[in-house]
Amino acid sequence: MEARLDLLSNPVAGRIIKHFTAAGLAVKDAGLPAATRELVLLRVSQINGCAFCVDMHSKDAAHAGETAQRLHLVAAWREATVFTDAERAALELAEEATRIADAAGGVSDEVWENARKHYDEDQLVALIATIATINAFNRFNVIVQQPAGWYQVGMHS
Repeated sequence: MEARLDLLSNPVAGRIIKHFTAAGLAVKDAGLPAATRELVLLRVSQINGCAFCVDMHSKDAAHAGETAQRLHLVAAWREATVFTDAERAALELAEEATRIADAAGGVSDEVWENARKHYDEDQLVALIATIATINAFNRFNVIVQQPAGWYQVGMHS
């Protein structure tokens, strides 16, 4: 499989992706646990069918110490007992925010309030930014049919 467009060598794409990446890096100092961030990146990428990002974020999470069991179960987190209540709230927010068109009102008040129980304001901003930026990256990769499997940990750090 070959991508429709080479995002890595296109100068316009490079400038845009640089800004997306900067936004993603800005959340690292907001206090959102790294494990939560990685789980959200992986789950949103699964929902969007972005094979490149699923490959990348599962490898990055494993490298950072995430267990294989939790990585395998993130797609079925509701029925899995290996996630904390805070992680579950983040995954639920990520799903509703990613599937925003499926819910007439967007993210429900119930889901928002559940997230607020577990995260402070800075962490919520970081969570929202993480969800928004990974959705943008997913769309770039899905539209150009970016192939998966070649990513090596640290390539885009």
